[in-house]
Amino acid sequence: MAEASRAIRASAVRLVLNRVAYGAVTLLLVSAVIFLITSWLPGDAAQELLGQSATPEAVAALREKLGLDRSPLARYGAWLRGLATGDLGVSLAANTPVADLVATRLPKSLLLAAVTAVVSVPIALTIGIVSAMWRGRRLDRSLNVATLSMVAVPEFLIATIAVLVFAVKLRWLPALSNAVDIGSASQFFRTYAMPVLTLCFVIVAQMARMTRAAVIDQLNASYVEMAVLKGARPAHVALRHALPNAIGPIANAVALSLSYLLGGVVIVESIFNYPGIASLMVDAVTNRDIPVVQACAMIFCFAYLLLVLVADLVAILSNPRLRHR
Repeated sequence: MAEASRAIRASAVRLVLNRVAYGAVTLLLVSAVIFLITSWLPGDAAQELLGQSATPEAVAALREKLGLDRSPLARYGAWLRGLATGDLGVSLAANTPVADLVATRLPKSLLLAAVTAVVSVPIALTIGIVSAMWRGRRLDRSLNVATLSMVAVPEFLIATIAVLVFAVKLRWLPALSNAVDIGSASQFFRTYAMPVLTLCFVIVAQMARMTRAAVIDQLNASYVEMAVLKGARPAHVALRHALPNAIGPIANAVALSLSYLLGGVVIVESIFNYPGIASLMVDAVTNRDIPVVQACAMIFCFAYLLLVLVADLVAILSNPRLRHR
C-alpha cells in the first residue's frame, strides 16, 4: 500500500512538472508572437512622442535612445531578458517604469475579476446542476433559452443598457466606476455593481451550459443507472454520484469561462472608466506605448495559461484513470 501511494504521488508530481513545462514553452512562443505583432503596429513611437513637427534628426536621435534602431531580434532578446528578471521596461509616454504602472492597475483588475468570480461561479454551477437534474423538462428548456439569450448579447450592449437604466433613468448607481476612496460596503457595491453585472451576464451563461453538459455526461454513465435501479433519489444521484465525477470537466468549464474575463474586462473597463490594467493597455495602444502594450499582453496570456493549467491539473488529479497515463 505504501509503495502504491508513493507511486501515485510521484506520478502526480511528474504530471505537474510536465504541465508547468508545457506552460512555460507556450508562454515563450506567445511572447514571440506578442513582440512580432506589436512591432507591426502602425506608426512610430518616437514620432508620436515628438509630434509631427519634429525634425528627422530629432526623431532619429530619440529612436537611437529608445533602442528602436536595433534589429528586431536584438530588441526581442533584450525584452525577453528583462521579462526574466522582472524588468518590464520604461513607458515611452509616461517615462516611468512599466512595472510601476502595472503595480497600480493590476490589483484593481484582479479585484474586479475576483468579485465577478465570487458572484458568477455559484450561480452558474447551481443553474447547470439544476438544469442537468431536470434535463428535458420545462425548467431545463427555460434555463436553456435564458442562457442562450444571455450568450448572444454582447458585453458593450449590456453595459450600455445598464448605464441607461441604473445610472441615467433610475439614478441608483454612478455611470463611472473609478474605484477610489471606497470606505464602506455601500460605496463598494455602487462602484462594482454594473461592471460585475456586465461581466457576469455572459460568464454565468457559458459556465452553466458547460456544467450542465458535464453533469449530464456523468448521469448517462452505467454506474448512475445502477444507482437509479437501486432506488436512489434523483437529487442524491446527481449530487453524490454524478457531481464528484464531473469535477474535472466542471473545473475546465470554470477556467474557460473565467478566462473570458481577459477579453470582456477590456470592454468593461473602457466603458465604465475603471482604472484597471485593460484600460491601461487600451491607452498604451492609442499612444503607441509599445513596452506597456507588451507587458499587459503578457500578463493576460499568463493569466489565461494559469487558469488552463489549474483546470488541467484538477481534471487529471481528480480522475485516477488519467493520473496513470
